[in-house]
Amino acid sequence: MLQTIKDFYMSTGIYHMDVPSLIMIGVAFVLFYLAIKKGFEPLLLVPIAFGMLLTNIPVAGLMDGPIYNANGEVEQIGGLLYYIYQGNKLGIFPPLIFLGVGAMTDFGPLIANPKALLLGAAAQFGIFVTFFGAIASGFFNPAEAASIGIIGGADGPTAIFLSSKLAPHLMGAIAVAAYSYMALVPVIQPPIMKALTTKEERKIKMGQLRVVSKTEKIVFPILATVIVSLIVPAAAGLIGMLMLGNLFRESGVAGRLSDTAQNALMNIVTIFLGVTVGATATAEAFIQPETLAIVGLGVVAFAIGTAAGLLIAKLMNALSKEKINPLIGSAGVSAVPMAARVSQVVGQKADPSNFLLMHAMGPNVAGVIGSAVSAGVMLSLFSGF
Repeated sequence: MLQTIKDFYMSTGIYHMDVPSLIMIGVAFVLFYLAIKKGFEPLLLVPIAFGMLLTNIPVAGLMDGPIYNANGEVEQIGGLLYYIYQGNKLGIFPPLIFLGVGAMTDFGPLIANPKALLLGAAAQFGIFVTFFGAIASGFFNPAEAASIGIIGGADGPTAIFLSSKLAPHLMGAIAVAAYSYMALVPVIQPPIMKALTTKEERKIKMGQLRVVSKTEKIVFPILATVIVSLIVPAAAGLIGMLMLGNLFRESGVAGRLSDTAQNALMNIVTIFLGVTVGATATAEAFIQPETLAIVGLGVVAFAIGTAAGLLIAKLMNALSKEKINPLIGSAGVSAVPMAARVSQVVGQKADPSNFLLMHAMGPNVAGVIGSAVSAGVMLSLFSGF
């Protein structure tokens, strides 16, 4: 009887628990706190944290791959999360997320003010600066550095997509950093925005955007797909799904598809993506000096992207008679619609009668396109490493 009890105890996760696993479970609890108590990106951080919790429970083996015998036959099937994770590994889940994002996005503010594309492009500057910083750190090769740099776009699905292709062993750390900084947009951006603009600049009021026709909204996703895919074929998967979702929305004849893309499908894929991304954050992969470097470089990338958008907006003001509020430049990062809301909040603190939200949505949705294009460029350049 005692031996039976002893054997049972030795088969438990309690017996096999070690300090690194306990640390990672603690990190999962911190993410639960940020998501549930503080409300930081709960739809993403809750499944990520739970996946991290599951993968660090000893012996559970939810991320273990299948075991084959000498004849190549499956002797033991893999864990549940291992099979769901293939959606990330094969680059399936991120484009499906983009499909839902496209179905929820109104490109009208961008079409009405094409100059917003420049602000969205400027915010991608942080990606490339951080890429060189990661190379200079000596910790990372070019493919890994490219995956880390994309954090600066503040686009979690794009970061997962690129890291799954170029640096799958870093996916957990990169995804956690990307989604954490997306959640912290209201904390990170305002000090940078205030430091780089004057109160007079923050008070600038912008005229009402022109009305965008239905024809323009239908033509835009088709034309954008063709142009971007021809220039950066590696970005066709992300851009194509983004624009397909938007065409569902704007065509007026695919309401059911639009509803499914932005609700049921989006929610299902978010669960699978989040849990399996968290499940890659094992103690062995996460508790490394490289992880701290990724976290540090990620915030640098995000800060530079925010600053670049603001500075380009100020430059545009210097070169143009039609003034724009430089605060909308910070919305060029791809955190939709949170970055645009931050521009609105900071602007209204300077002048309560100022309304910047719709103007900021132009650079914000341009940032989504920009981050996908940047990922395509990185993938084209470094897929051989």
